Amino acid sequence: MTYDASFLVTADALPIPSRDGLVTLDYTHFAVSMDTGRRLAAVTAVNIDGSDLRDVERGDDWRLDPRLPETQQAGPELYSANDLDRGHLVRRRDPVWGENAERANADTFHYTVCAPQTATLNQSKTLWLGLEDYVLDHARQYGERLSVFTGCLFESGDPVYRGVSIPRRFFKIAAWAQDDDLAATGYVLDQTASLSPILERGVRAADVPALGAYRTYQVPIADIAAATELAMPLLVNADRLAPVPAARPTPWIELTGPEDLRLER
Repeated sequence: MTYDASFLVTADALPIPSRDGLVTLDYTHFAVSMDTGRRLAAVTAVNIDGSDLRDVERGDDWRLDPRLPETQQAGPELYSANDLDRGHLVRRRDPVWGENAERANADTFHYTVCAPQTATLNQSKTLWLGLEDYVLDHARQYGERLSVFTGCLFESGDPVYRGVSIPRRFFKIAAWAQDDDLAATGYVLDQTASLSPILERGVRAADVPALGAYRTYQVPIADIAAATELAMPLLVNADRLAPVPAARPTPWIELTGPEDLRLER
């Protein structure tokens, strides 16, 4: 069973955000839409059943997906002998639920499921990884299912490294059913401050100041849709970050902890 657009109990099915030219690969409980020109995922989509999560040994069997030519996916050569992590766009434990949990775990170790992220660990990246936990806890008030969309914010000025343009920013959108309606929140992680020194001057991750190495924002989903050119009208309309009245754009909210999140309109 792959990503299920009807997984959330709402009036409308929730398709994977899409645009022309992407190649979608199905996995267990999730799917990945590849930008084969960039050799990275434009967007991933995963269903999470919080009531049936399983503990499965992590493993580390990274491999290319044989359904795509090697020239259309960034493989081990991008991550060798440097401080770039294979950052899971589909968080490893998210699809690991139900009777197919072990297969789902193994599926998350395809190179198509990851993107290059700097190895620096700090509060901001921890917050990014913990957003789904916090939103899932919130969603449990109304149900125990979540659909999460994560991908790269590709820009023309992204630095090229070993033949791959490295994204400086990533997005995440969490969606859940709230009183039978769709609710969603959007986030952006900016790794520019930690990425540039590593790629441009060969600085090791340990030498990059932790403070400010990543910045995490809650942002209007409409801004993500505009930046990625992905069609996601249902998610835009379900955004919990209410638009600011009048003509002023809705500001991005820099997150320092869960207390900064806005999950209610």
